[in-house]
Amino acid sequence: MPKLRITWQKSGIGFPRAQRVVIRTMGLRRLQQTVELEDNPSVRGMVAKVRHLVRVEEVK
Repeated sequence: MPKLRITWQKSGIGFPRAQRVVIRTMGLRRLQQTVELEDNPSVRGMVAKVRHLVRVEEVK
């Protein structure tokens, strides 16, 4: 199954608490950290909420 490589690029300071919670829920704990998650609709929805804070790459 395809995966998404998500890298936290920008701090959540100054953004709504809900966006910081999404970052934490994706498993990101510190800036420049990268996680690989399954490519499914729920993960895509989380990425859409914080697209201005993360970089996303598709991994085959």
